[in-house]
Amino acid sequence: MAVDYSAYERLRIDWADDGILRITMDGPGKLNPADRIMHRELAEIWRDVDRDQSVRAAILTGAGEAFSAGGDFDLVEEMATDFETRSRVWREARDLVYNVINCGKPTVSAMKGPAVGAGLVAGLLVDISVAARDARIVDGHTRLGVAAGDHAAICWPLLCGMAKAKYYLMLCESLSGEEAERIGLVSRCVDAGDVDAEALAIARKLARGAPSAIRWTKYALNNWYRAAGPIFDTSLALEFMGFAGDEVKEGLASFREKRPPKFDPDCPL
Repeated sequence: MAVDYSAYERLRIDWADDGILRITMDGPGKLNPADRIMHRELAEIWRDVDRDQSVRAAILTGAGEAFSAGGDFDLVEEMATDFETRSRVWREARDLVYNVINCGKPTVSAMKGPAVGAGLVAGLLVDISVAARDARIVDGHTRLGVAAGDHAAICWPLLCGMAKAKYYLMLCESLSGEEAERIGLVSRCVDAGDVDAEALAIARKLARGAPSAIRWTKYALNNWYRAAGPIFDTSLALEFMGFAGDEVKEGLASFREKRPPKFDPDCPL
């Protein structure tokens, strides 16, 4: 079954090679932020990749010199003030994680520049992640004033261990692609100019390999993620509960005013 990708607005779809679909995040602005359109499309694209019989492997990358700079502030504000928006984005965030995990085709990411937010979700959950040495990877949730839900709880402890996961997620510290490879968060680290070529070389090997053997290996390994589903569901629920609180208002204001946040230390919990 062939798939028509023409309806996608923020994802540019083309063929990098025979049987290799390239998905390029191309959001408004030079850093490809995930606005409400891209967020929805990042959740949906993996179902199309899975059912497209002409796809043997897929690559996720970002336009220009950035992978994705994270969430759009207008969308964050809307989530903080509108229950229906918050509910819709919660469903999309849930579907994004599970759809990447359940996509039967082998997937590769090519991360350069900033890798944050919904783009980072897919960038780390794909089967093989390639990052530039100077890529800037950060899970920005606690800096924004919400729990690190999203993808982090389902994969960071498995990829880099609990100690490193807590350090980077609770402190909201950024890490380079080189450090990400050192701790096991990404599969490969190369010079920025070689990221796309390395991702394509890996995708070619996957596309030319034994299809059922590779896909069944992926399915079995991803049961580690499926087993962590209740952990992810809890983290996502806590994240979105935070969007209804006061901390996210201060976090968002501090980002817009380009200043450190001043959170109330008298937490009611």
